[in-house]
Amino acid sequence: MTTDVNEIIEQRCVITGIGQSAVGRRLGVDPVELSLDSVLLAIEDAGLTTKDIDGVSTYPGPMENPPGFSGAGAYDIIEALRLNVGWYDSGLETSGQLGSVIKACLAVGAGLANHVVCFRSVWEGSAQGTGGRASVTAGGSGASGRVGGFLQWTLPYRAPSAAIWIALYARAHMEKYGTTEAQLAQIAINARRNAALNPKAIYTDPMTLDDYFNARMISSPFRLFDCDAPCDGSTAVIVSRADRAKDMRKPGIQVEAVGSAMHDRPSWDQLYDLTAMCNRDASKQMWSRTDLTPSDVQVAELYDGFSFLTMSWMEALGLCPVGECGPFIEDGTAIARDGVIPVNTHGGQLSSGRLHGYGFIHEACVQLWGEGGARQVPGTPQVAIAAAGGGNTCGTFLLSNYR
Repeated sequence: MTTDVNEIIEQRCVITGIGQSAVGRRLGVDPVELSLDSVLLAIEDAGLTTKDIDGVSTYPGPMENPPGFSGAGAYDIIEALRLNVGWYDSGLETSGQLGSVIKACLAVGAGLANHVVCFRSVWEGSAQGTGGRASVTAGGSGASGRVGGFLQWTLPYRAPSAAIWIALYARAHMEKYGTTEAQLAQIAINARRNAALNPKAIYTDPMTLDDYFNARMISSPFRLFDCDAPCDGSTAVIVSRADRAKDMRKPGIQVEAVGSAMHDRPSWDQLYDLTAMCNRDASKQMWSRTDLTPSDVQVAELYDGFSFLTMSWMEALGLCPVGECGPFIEDGTAIARDGVIPVNTHGGQLSSGRLHGYGFIHEACVQLWGEGGARQVPGTPQVAIAAAGGGNTCGTFLLSNYR
């Protein structure tokens, strides 16, 4: 690409390795152990050793509530592996779950580190126990005492869950653009079809349109299969300086551009237009930092904490016109692995498990390296998008094999 690498700092970076621990509904494994599994696998995948790792980045850092939402912090990994780091980061308020990877790119690009391991770990499946989703939802049984911030305004109305907040966006989109529940269903059905080919996926049984509609309503228009599946697992990626990655185990995947902007309000329910989200700001910023365009994208791994989030990302990224995602995915063929733009080829969070953003950048790399096995997109994909988050917290990556 012709963009000056000296002007776009993330273009000084490549992804050199990925790793993922065991993934399951209730593994009963210590979350720090899961984190170490993914980190060590990513280091091995890159052909590095722990002595080479001089940076650590994670989201959200150590948190006790909600239960299972955080598996480990940067200190845990630095201490366990006795790392000597030039930079590290662990924080909650960032541009989507992939904000921790974006910050790693900025640190590497600025010369603070050469190889940063980024990881995200969850154990919400085990934390659930027999208490159901409410036990890991903000304001559920894990919460105690006074509640401040955003939740103080939602809990009195029995609206602690993001399923309720994001349902507002989906309903607004339906009212404005005529999007239907049958169109929304195609996101979940496509995810399940792809998950059937992913050996780590949580749910792999075939799903029909009737199965989708027969599932119980959660928060209209979302039914059960519109909501992601809590699980246990950890995912890691290595961000390296491009000039330090020329002779590594496999060719680095180029970070072409990132998007992290938020021009709207930092709120889940007070955005200026509830048919869209801050993903439009992050997407616009990303495209302004590259010569590539939406027509170049061959694989799209797009956040699906709830099915509508994937549709919102597709419109924000320009993969289909605003307001027209419903008709675009009408019969599911356009987003299938052999379709116009393959989406969530690993099964997304709806079927492969809620790995909270990192699963998408992991799968984008799997596809660009041609390591997808039965779920590999036909041909040789060269450009992929990984995007995570919803509402007011969104971040996106454009990755390629071009350099």
